[in-house]
Amino acid sequence: MTAKTRLNKYIASSGMCSRRDADLLIEQGKVNVNGKIVKELGFSISEKDKVFIDGKLIHPQKHEYYKFYKPAGYITTADDEKGRKTIYDVLPENFKNLKPVGRLDKESTGLLIMTNDGDLINELTHPSIKVPKVYIVRIDGRINQNHINQMANGIEIEEGKIAYAEVEVIEISNKSTLMEVVLYQGLNRQIRKMFDYLGFEVQSLKRIQHATIQLEGLKKGEIKPIKPKQIKELKAYLSKIVSKNA
Repeated sequence: MTAKTRLNKYIASSGMCSRRDADLLIEQGKVNVNGKIVKELGFSISEKDKVFIDGKLIHPQKHEYYKFYKPAGYITTADDEKGRKTIYDVLPENFKNLKPVGRLDKESTGLLIMTNDGDLINELTHPSIKVPKVYIVRIDGRINQNHINQMANGIEIEEGKIAYAEVEVIEISNKSTLMEVVLYQGLNRQIRKMFDYLGFEVQSLKRIQHATIQLEGLKKGEIKPIKPKQIKELKAYLSKIVSKNA
């Protein structure tokens, strides 16, 4: 008997998207199996079946996992209509098929997890899962406990968008403050907007950890594979968070 695979899992294995997004493609009638549109969620296929998305034949990929030290001056996207430099201008050609997990703005540096595992990307970035991301941030000026409390209690950085952050001071001087900032959200330019609200300018911002994966051991612009043991630990960690939030 030929083994069966759920259609959404097969689509996700192509690196195109997560299983959740694959279900949306199925519902929208964009998935064709052996010449017939399939809209049934939970539909299963065999290894002999051919799957098309918008007329394009897809194939499963072996999942790859890397960590990349993003340098300043590059945006986190594959293409930019304004012609700005992207992280793919730094990455070797054979990494073009990988997608970043989340984003870092142009002037920010540090850890980006790069993968073709759509399910992992979804789990690491979905708002309901609340995966911690750790940053080292330097601002111009002296932060105080009132500022730290405001960031913990929430700051409205845009209409209807409340941003939260955990802050621990590392070093403070007359001219600047160096601190560790932990986020459980992924709002656009969240840290910069929070400090701007408090009257501070961010001088440097570097992500050093995303969930269990750390930047340690990388130089700027360098990309390295994440060890299988670390991926196993990461997925176990995410599973615990998902179970806790269920």
